[in-house]
Amino acid sequence: MFEQAFRNIDDVLRKEAGCTTELDYTEQSSWLLFLKYLEGLEEDKAAEAALEGRKYTYILDKPYRWESWAAPKDADGKLDHLKSQTGDDLIDFVNGRLFPYLQGFKRKATGPNTIEYKIGEIFGEIKNRIQSGYNLREIIDHIDELRFQSQSEKHELSHLYEAKIKNMGNAGRNGGEYYTPRPLIRAIITVVHPQIGETIYDGALGSAGFHCESFEYLKRTNPKRTTAQDRTLQERTFYGKEKKSLAYVIAIMNMILHGIEAPNIVHTNTLAENLADVQEKDRHHIVVANPPFGGNERKEVQQNFPIRTGETAFLFLQHFIKVLKAGGRAGIVIKNTFLSNTDNASVSLRQKLLDECNLHTVLDCPGGTFQGAGVKTVVLFFEKGAPTRRVWFYQLDPGRNLGKTNPLNDADLTEFIQLQKTKANSPKSWSVDVAAIDKTTFDLSVKNPNGGEEVAHRSPREIMKEIAALDAESAEVLGKIKALL
Repeated sequence: MFEQAFRNIDDVLRKEAGCTTELDYTEQSSWLLFLKYLEGLEEDKAAEAALEGRKYTYILDKPYRWESWAAPKDADGKLDHLKSQTGDDLIDFVNGRLFPYLQGFKRKATGPNTIEYKIGEIFGEIKNRIQSGYNLREIIDHIDELRFQSQSEKHELSHLYEAKIKNMGNAGRNGGEYYTPRPLIRAIITVVHPQIGETIYDGALGSAGFHCESFEYLKRTNPKRTTAQDRTLQERTFYGKEKKSLAYVIAIMNMILHGIEAPNIVHTNTLAENLADVQEKDRHHIVVANPPFGGNERKEVQQNFPIRTGETAFLFLQHFIKVLKAGGRAGIVIKNTFLSNTDNASVSLRQKLLDECNLHTVLDCPGGTFQGAGVKTVVLFFEKGAPTRRVWFYQLDPGRNLGKTNPLNDADLTEFIQLQKTKANSPKSWSVDVAAIDKTTFDLSVKNPNGGEEVAHRSPREIMKEIAALDAESAEVLGKIKALL
């Protein structure tokens, strides 16, 4: 049901001049899905209140509820064509009345952790890009056919929304920043092993994949939860920050679809906060994240960090170490060059990590793990509060080239998860004593003693670029020699 509806919606959006990529399709379907989902959520709460003899106060005033403006029904429960708006009337209502009304929720909300505040933030950041009221009416009709009543329906919708985010990540532009392969996230969460009552933080939230999978993990590993534990999961477990508007909106939508109704996430630039201002109340038990890498932060942002560098991921790593509680656990994705770079910032950061935290595990991911990314990555697992004595490395080798048609799957990570429990040695895993590493470089390069040094498999394009560069260099040298003759 949902899959076909999503296809139909995308088909309509392709006809829209203001929507040109998967990012636009996801953005526009997100705000409409959110309002439809909100209608179902309010209906559930109203029914629950009626059973308990309470009066339910709706979040949205009647003219702005889905049933009033998007899909008014007649006595038979069918779309009332006399009351439903279309064409210019529908666009005028959405742009002139609906969006301004929803944007106002941010001012009226009692606090930032309420669903009212999230509504205000979402519609303060997103714009309606659908210019044709007839296309918008067609999309609304497709969305109105969807039902989010049962848990299986909600699960199917959240699964398909994840697939939409994945497609967006593969579509180019900056969509890939929002998507971390879910099998890798699940493996990270399994190793970090969160418990109910612990707070989980992601300061580079993206599409909230780490939070959604952590929520599923906590529900699965605690099947007999109390009402108080469920309230803790909803209100006092998930915290995060996201800089980009579209990612922020998608993160909220993704978490709500997974069942986290009012997540504690903030729309802000995490790196703009001075580390010196972090207090105990700002710290968390668990940090899981895939911070953006390759960025180049401004000088004023770098001033917020003791180790100054333009590399975004290295600034995030300092932030994550700082916001961990003593004894807190982390699983962080980062470029593999972090382990061996010889610049002062990289060396200092490795020393800081080894001195202040127990870096117990490094998972070396193969090329192609992140589709469309030209860099290799590792996952750093560490605990804050005691220095590192021994690091266990695992070199992930699925036995095939990973790519869009052959992505990473859960089975690829099964051996890693099993061996990591005891940090056993194997053809793919080994341990290194920190006492034996060079104290001038703190080099932690992945060098498998069972199979020689790591071989960097480069793409044909990279090889051709190097050949072209070498040819140009040779031509330059020959030119200089000829000039001397």
